[in-house]
Amino acid sequence: MKATRLLILVAAATIDTISGFHLSNNAKRISTTVKTQLSMTSTSSSSPDHTLYDMPVSNNGARCRIILYKKSIPAEQVEIVSPMALGGLKSEEYLKLNPRGLMPCLSIQKKEQNLYGISALAESDTIARYLLSEYSDKLPSFLPDHPKSNQICRWHDIYLTTIQGCLYKASSRLPLGDYADRKSAIAAYRKHWDEIEAFLGEDDERSTYLCGEDVSLADATVFPSAVFATYMLPKFDEDLDNLRPPLPPKLSKWFDNLRKNDDVFSKVHDEIMDPLVNSWEGKNHRWDSIWLAGLRDTAPATLFDKILAGEIPAAIVKEDDHILAFKDINPLAPAHILVIPKNRNGLTNLRQATLEHTDILGRLLVAAGEIAKDTSLGFGDGARIVVNDGDDGGQEVMHLHVHVLGGRKMEPTFG
Repeated sequence: MKATRLLILVAAATIDTISGFHLSNNAKRISTTVKTQLSMTSTSSSSPDHTLYDMPVSNNGARCRIILYKKSIPAEQVEIVSPMALGGLKSEEYLKLNPRGLMPCLSIQKKEQNLYGISALAESDTIARYLLSEYSDKLPSFLPDHPKSNQICRWHDIYLTTIQGCLYKASSRLPLGDYADRKSAIAAYRKHWDEIEAFLGEDDERSTYLCGEDVSLADATVFPSAVFATYMLPKFDEDLDNLRPPLPPKLSKWFDNLRKNDDVFSKVHDEIMDPLVNSWEGKNHRWDSIWLAGLRDTAPATLFDKILAGEIPAAIVKEDDHILAFKDINPLAPAHILVIPKNRNGLTNLRQATLEHTDILGRLLVAAGEIAKDTSLGFGDGARIVVNDGDDGGQEVMHLHVHVLGGRKMEPTFG
């Protein structure tokens, strides 16, 4: 118990700058609450019934905080603590509670009240529904059995949050779900918001909350992710002078209304935004090095762009959604095909390749291999597959392309 209290007090002393977060007055609610609660813990022999391990920036954990705030559940019943109190998300102590090392996590301390024989719960929807059941005597109910609310929650958790990392994670964290590159993941992310919008009817558009005039779990679930979307999605717009709305119209109206007129949702909005603005962007410049946000393809258009636009004819031999292959107009072998990515995406040459390009690079080579087997194009027993890079490498068009040469025996020398 003494060791645990020491860890908690250390966390309380440092929580204002945890992970580089610098909290504004509005966003310090969790920090202040934690400090006050933990100070009480250090002088009291009793412990809270539950501990919610979470951070202000966590949009998934925020749905649980909305429930706690709306129901006015005191710290004696659920205490909010940073995972740093246990040494961080990847510490041995935290991994005992949540093997995935993610936020949020709910520790259940009251053994006599624990009817389920478990000491901790992971995953925000599971925690949220447990809190609604455990404190069902406190209003609001959050409509836990409302079918539309449950549909929206499920859609959000299965499709939206599984790829939300496309908005803020480094390229080393790709792929994201079923999407191998950031651009396709962002397009899918927008599409999933449209799908959630489609669940809303005309009556919902006139209501305060997503399922009428009573707050639901859907509101608590979707609102924090809408904070992420409204702040981050515009950074990835292709036309920065003509930004697309980050949310579809009904959800945008709902979001703005809760942000301005509901004290709890406004509080959570500020809790999330403060570290996003002051730490992630202001201090760490997170988006400066993320492709399609701080990094973009600003190189001039090339001859290949005109071929892709149909402005210049080409003898196309292979095409799909990702690549285009056509005959070289100045062939260096009886069979000479060029394979290019349809979206250059910064690949002026191979030296510009990053983990963001892993998928398209693989597609280019697979296409080259398939073309090299096509005897109708003049290929025989194999081919030479070459990528020229830069001026020294003999590259003439600054749009990455793969040469597939065959139809004769190649010379053994290079250079």
